[in-house]
Amino acid sequence: MTRQPAQRDRARGALWGMFVADALAMPAHWYYDVAALRRDFGTLRDYQAPPAHHPNSILPRASTSGAGRGAQQGDIVGEVILQGKKHLWGTPHRHYHHGLAAGDNTLNLLCARLLLRTITAGSGYDPDAFLRAYIEFMTAPDSHGDTYAESYHRDFFANFARGVPPRQCAGREGHDTASIGGLVSLPIVILASMSRVDETPAQDTVLAHLRLTHRSDELERYALALTDLFTRTLCAPAAQFPRLVNEVARSLDFPAAQLVQRVQRDRLSDVDVIGGMLSPACYIDQSFPAVLYLAARYPADLEAALIANANVGGDNCHRGAVLGAVLGAALGVAAIPARWIEGLRSRDALEQEIEGFLATI
Repeated sequence: MTRQPAQRDRARGALWGMFVADALAMPAHWYYDVAALRRDFGTLRDYQAPPAHHPNSILPRASTSGAGRGAQQGDIVGEVILQGKKHLWGTPHRHYHHGLAAGDNTLNLLCARLLLRTITAGSGYDPDAFLRAYIEFMTAPDSHGDTYAESYHRDFFANFARGVPPRQCAGREGHDTASIGGLVSLPIVILASMSRVDETPAQDTVLAHLRLTHRSDELERYALALTDLFTRTLCAPAAQFPRLVNEVARSLDFPAAQLVQRVQRDRLSDVDVIGGMLSPACYIDQSFPAVLYLAARYPADLEAALIANANVGGDNCHRGAVLGAVLGAALGVAAIPARWIEGLRSRDALEQEIEGFLATI
């Protein structure tokens, strides 16, 4: 389906959209104090490096032995993954992405790149090939520069370190399992699935991939909503995108269109919505509606949408990656400012990976 030139361009836009959105938001990732975000960055419109001091960092309260918060006696972080970086987790106000530079991508987007390469190398999606590559990448010393790994990575490798087979290493449903970080790689799986000529529906492949690292009925509901929106967006004229967003929003009982009307009528800001009416945090019942709100508010302006997403803080990296994929699929690669693509630190390698992937689908 994406073999047609126009749809291939939109697939290209979706992929670049993921990476530019994440890199733009990265320095303000998990800022919940918007005044501090403004103080440290002004308005994020271009890539910046993460500051040394993060006012809202809770790294010292994050478990190094598994998911969630907890003590830091365990060594899943430091010995199994993120070798040599455990000491950074105990430092107050340490930025989650200490070690990254302006234009870098965070760990979940690096795993998305890994998925691109795995699909290209195998000429198709293979869950076991991805798991092998994921384990090798995450456990190799100095494979990436990021400092933080969210809960699902820590849960997976806590199980792996105990000898659990990789297909069974995904953690159980917990406090933050149903997080938008779990949706970041799904547009790649959807694109790969849409190009196949076999009978496996994209929804089945999406859920199979999600279950490699997340076991969450709640998250699966939103994964299917994203699959619906993304596939329909790729196949429909751009003018229909606002209608598609609102149809998916209604299916989730989220009044996106009415909310946008209220924002425009009452001259509310995006912070009034994401931070006021919706939590800016990672939890999927808040973060995916936030994606839909921004897509409904800025359906023809990818740049404005991604700037708005970055500047409301919270889990803006993962929320932005999903938003960038959806808007890129609607508007194509030309909607992405050239300065954002050129400014990515891994721009050349990313281009090879994106184009290699597109050549296989």
